[in-house]
Amino acid sequence: QVQLVESGGGLVQAGGSLKLSCAASGRIFSINAMGWYRQAPGKQRELVAIITSGGSTNYADSVKGRFTISRDNAKNTVYLQMNSLKPDDRGVYYCNADITVYSGLPYEAYWGQGTQVTVSS
Repeated sequence: QVQLVESGGGLVQAGGSLKLSCAASGRIFSINAMGWYRQAPGKQRELVAIITSGGSTNYADSVKGRFTISRDNAKNTVYLQMNSLKPDDRGVYYCNADITVYSGLPYEAYWGQGTQVTVSS
């Protein structure tokens, strides 16, 4: 089985920083893209940032210049450095990864359990 475990959420004042981590474990043959999504109360889950296995990145317009996504392929871990946090950044942040558990099998999307980020004004 594959598990994604997030950590690093919490409460921070506006203008502050947090770093989220997400480690994938279990029967993993290969990981393709990894990403972070967030869901604010009453809103749909939205993409925050994504990074391919080769290191190419893409960000939501609302976080460009403030957030940085990175990954450590040796550790099957993806990170999200969040700077200059705003109250609108609050929500539950979910890790996502496209993983195949065996050579030749298709990649499947796996999700973490989510970590809460709260930004006070």
